[in-house]
Amino acid sequence: MEPAADHLQTFWIRQQSFGPGFPPSSEALDDPNGLLAAGGNLKPRTLVDAYRRGIFPWFSAGEPILWWSPDPRTIFRPDGIHISRSLKRTLRRAAFRVTCNQAFADVLDACAGPRAGANGTWITPEMRTAYCLLHAHQIAHSVEVWHDGALVGGLYGLALGQVFFGESMFSRRDDASKVALVNLGYNLERWGFGLIDCQVESDHLLRMGATSMSRTEFEQSLSVLIPAAPREPWSAFRAGDWAAYPAPCSGERSS
Repeated sequence: MEPAADHLQTFWIRQQSFGPGFPPSSEALDDPNGLLAAGGNLKPRTLVDAYRRGIFPWFSAGEPILWWSPDPRTIFRPDGIHISRSLKRTLRRAAFRVTCNQAFADVLDACAGPRAGANGTWITPEMRTAYCLLHAHQIAHSVEVWHDGALVGGLYGLALGQVFFGESMFSRRDDASKVALVNLGYNLERWGFGLIDCQVESDHLLRMGATSMSRTEFEQSLSVLIPAAPREPWSAFRAGDWAAYPAPCSGERSS
């Protein structure tokens, strides 16, 4: 899914008067899937209000802020992340060091970097500023993966109650972003989180165990999970003890 410049003019006129809040998600377009509103700002209060409703910003440079609520929604259960045979080997080798909230801006910048087959980035300077401010408010968090002292993978997103809203991930070495995701899931499961929001589906996420739920079911889950407090603070994050993880069986699939 790409920011919908082709649909912007008609939608902007229609949604120009939506007021200080957000319109009901039922008003989101079917094509492009989930485009709900345009305009507003990226202040912390606005962003937190949006995510509480299952709405997130996604736009390209030169466009106004576009707000999305796709249907269906792609999610992980923290205990449902698939660890393939090859990833088990990577985890057991312990070649990576995993940390949390040690290099948030560096992770965000790496996620904004050029990618094969992609034109530009949706992580604009104003988005960078907004999410770094959320990190300063201890709302946005990062997981970093290191190899020989270099940052080689990671992810970032927002945590509200017992929901983690994933924003982006990157990898500079094989399996590095997967290692970040698996360690995130390990900690979120310990802390009682119920959902990791992935926004929209991709083949990579589906291979890792992501599933879909309707927008209605997703919003109902948010209404229960966001008011619930995590069992531990993010300062309690720790990498999993993967050396003790069961060795891959000979009959397991490798992907």
